[in-house]
Amino acid sequence: MNKQDISNIKHLLSIPKKIVIVPHKNPDGDAIGSTLGLYHYLTKNNHQVQVITPNDYPFFLKWIPSEQNILKYDSQTEACDSLINDADIIFTLDFNALHRAGNMETILAASKAIKIMIDHHQAPDDYATYVFSDVSMSSTCEMVYHFIDMLGDLSLIDTNIATCLYVGIMTDTGSFRFPSTSSETHRIIADLIDKGANNSVIHNNIYDTNSYKSLQLLGCALTNLKVIPESKTAYITLSQEELNRYDHKKGDTEGIVNYGLSLDNVVLAAIFIEDKQEGIIKISLRSKGSFSVNEMSRSHFEGGGHINAAGGKSSLSLKDTVEKFISILPSYNKALNNE
Repeated sequence: MNKQDISNIKHLLSIPKKIVIVPHKNPDGDAIGSTLGLYHYLTKNNHQVQVITPNDYPFFLKWIPSEQNILKYDSQTEACDSLINDADIIFTLDFNALHRAGNMETILAASKAIKIMIDHHQAPDDYATYVFSDVSMSSTCEMVYHFIDMLGDLSLIDTNIATCLYVGIMTDTGSFRFPSTSSETHRIIADLIDKGANNSVIHNNIYDTNSYKSLQLLGCALTNLKVIPESKTAYITLSQEELNRYDHKKGDTEGIVNYGLSLDNVVLAAIFIEDKQEGIIKISLRSKGSFSVNEMSRSHFEGGGHINAAGGKSSLSLKDTVEKFISILPSYNKALNNE
C-alpha cells in the first residue's frame, strides 16, 4: 500500500462512514482477531461499524472483546444484506478472493461500496479499490497493526484492540513458532502487551478449553494417523460417523493436522475431514521448509493459502480423496525428500 493510498484512506475515514468488515468463511483466530481489532479502532473514530462473518466460528473465540456484536450471514441474511447494501466502505480481511466469503460472494461483488483488502495470502484477486497485501506478514492481525500505524493512530490502540490483534498473531504463528514469526512480530507483540493484552489469559482462553469429547476425538484422529515414509508424509482422516460419535463442535479439529507434522522425518501433513452437510471433504495441509502446500492445494484441491499452511476441499468420497492424495505424492517425492 503506497503513500497515496494511505492518504486517500485517511481522507476517506476523516468523517464518519457506514462500514462493514468481513472475514473468510469458517473464520479462525486471525480472521476474528483482525476484524474485531479493526472494528474497535474504527468505532473509536466514530464510524458506524459492523462485523459480518459468513458463518459461525469456534467456541474458543467467543470471549474476544465485542464478539457478541458479530452478525452471522448464514443465519441473519436479511439484516446483513441491508447493512452491506448501505455500506460506504467494506473491509475484507484475511482473504483475497470473494469466493472465500462463501454465500456472501454475490452480494459483496455487487456492492458499490469502496472495498479495502487487508490480507497476507498469495495471489490476490483484483476486486478491491485499495489493497494491502503482504505474504511475508505473519498474520492479518499484524497487518492491521501496521495499517493503524500507517494512519498515524498507534496511540489509539487500547486493551480491546491489543487483545484482538494478539489473538490473531498468536494463532497464525502457532504461538510464535512458525517461520513467518519475525523480530518485528515480536516487537509488535511486546507493544500489544504493553497496551493491555494479557498474554497468559489469551493463551488459556484459546488453547486450554478442551472438552472431554474433543480430547476423545483427538485420540480417534491420532489412531487414524498414517505415515508414508517414501514421501515423508503423514495424514489423518476423520469420517462424519467419527465426528458424530464424539459430538464434534466447530473448532474441535483445529490444529490436529500439526500432530502429523510433528513426527520425525515428516515434511508434509494432511487431514481429511468428512462434511456430509456440505457434501465435501475438508482438507488442511501443512509442511516444513520450502515445500509449498499452497501450490499442491491450488493444483489439486480447489484451495490455497501459504507456503507452509493451506486448505482445500474435495467432492469425492473420503476414501477416494485419500486415494487421490496418495496418487499425486510420487510427483512431489523429489521436492519432499530434498527438505
